[in-house]
Amino acid sequence: MREKVVLAYSGGLDTTAIIPWLKENFGYDVICVCVDCGQEEELDGLDERARKSGAAKLYIEDIVDDLCDNFIMPCVEAGAVYEHKYLLGTSMARPAIVKKLVEIARKENAVAICHGATGKGNDQIRFELGIKALAPDLKIIAPWRMTDLWKMDSRQAEIDYCRAHGIDLPFSMGKGYSRDRNIWHISHEGLELEDPSQEPNYDELLVLTVPPEKAPDEETEISITFEQGIPKTLNGKAMKVSDIIRELNVLGGKNGIGIVDIVENRVVGMKSRGVYETPGGTILMAAHDQLEELCLDRETMETKKKLGSQMAQVVYEGKWFTPLREAMQAFVESTQKYVTGEAKMKLYKGNIIKAGTTSPYSLYNESLASFTTGDLYDHHDADGFITLFGLPLKVRAMKLREVEQKNQ
Repeated sequence: MREKVVLAYSGGLDTTAIIPWLKENFGYDVICVCVDCGQEEELDGLDERARKSGAAKLYIEDIVDDLCDNFIMPCVEAGAVYEHKYLLGTSMARPAIVKKLVEIARKENAVAICHGATGKGNDQIRFELGIKALAPDLKIIAPWRMTDLWKMDSRQAEIDYCRAHGIDLPFSMGKGYSRDRNIWHISHEGLELEDPSQEPNYDELLVLTVPPEKAPDEETEISITFEQGIPKTLNGKAMKVSDIIRELNVLGGKNGIGIVDIVENRVVGMKSRGVYETPGGTILMAAHDQLEELCLDRETMETKKKLGSQMAQVVYEGKWFTPLREAMQAFVESTQKYVTGEAKMKLYKGNIIKAGTTSPYSLYNESLASFTTGDLYDHHDADGFITLFGLPLKVRAMKLREVEQKNQ
C-alpha cells in the first residue's frame, strides 16, 4: 500500500504539475485538498481536473465561516493592519487552510503535506509554521525549493511536463497578474506592478471594485450593529459574519472602497509591490473603529493600538498557532466586552464618511464635552491638574536656566 501525501490544491498549473511530480519522485498517492475560502468561480471544474491529473482523491472543503469567525474577526477586533495598509487577507487565510489540511492528513493517514508556494514569498512560511505547530510529525514538501528534483522554471516547462504525463489541460500561456482571492480580499501582483514607478492599470486589474472616479455620484448609506465587538446586523437585517462581509463587498465594491497600492516588506527580507482590494473588510474595520471610539477609554485604546500593530506582524509572519497570538487575542477579547452599538456611515467614491455612532456603553458625556459647566467638571479643577501635569517641564526649565546663569 502506497503512502499518501496531502496536496494544497488550487487547480492551477503549478499544483496540477505537482501531482504527477509527487507520484514520479516519491511514489505517493496524492490526496488533493482544495480549501474553499470564498474563491467563488475559481472552484469550478476542479473534480475533473484533479482526476485527469492523476489525483487519488479530491476534497473540496468549505471553511468560509470558520475563516470569518475564528481568524478574520479576531484581527478586526484587534485592529490588526500590517504596515498601516494591508488588512491581512492572505495572512489570515493561510492558518485556516493549514488547519483543514492537517485534519484531512490525519483522516487519510498521510505522511506528508505538500504546498506550491515559491521560495521567495511569505506563504511558504505561513504554511510550514502552521504545519509544524499542528502536526510536527508530518513531512513537508515544497517543490519550488527542491531544485534538484523540480526542474520546471516556466509555465511552458510545466505545461510540457503535464503533457508528457498524459495531462493536456487548457492552461493559458498568457502572462497575467498573480492573484489570491478569498471572501475578505483579492491581491494582485505582477505585470506593471513589478515596477513601483508605474501606475496600476486599474481598468484591467480590479475584480471586486471600481476605481473611485467611476463610482456612482451618490452616497450609499449603511448601518452596522455590533455586540461585544462582533457584527450582528447590516442595515437592520440580522446576518452571520460571512454574509455581512459578502454584502459589504458588494456595497463597497460599487463605491470604490478598499483599494490599496502598497510596497510591503516580506518576511524573507525583500520588498514587494501589490494591489489589494478589500471593499467589505475596509468598511467593517472602519465601523468597528468608529464604535470603539465611543466605548474604550484612552489608555486601553492606546495599548490596544500598539498591540494591534504587533498582532498584525505576528499574523503576517505566519505565527498564528503560537502562545503569543493567543495571549494577544485574549487581551483584545477582554476589551470587546462593551463594544456594542451601531455605526452609521456613508460610502462615496472611495470614501467612508461617518454618519453617527451610538452605544449603550458610550463613554461620551455631553455635559462634560460641552463648553458649559456641568456637575461633573469644575473649570477651576484644571488649575491644579495643569500645575502637576506640567511640573516636570517647569523643573527642567528652571534647572537649565540655573546652569546657564552659573556659566555666564
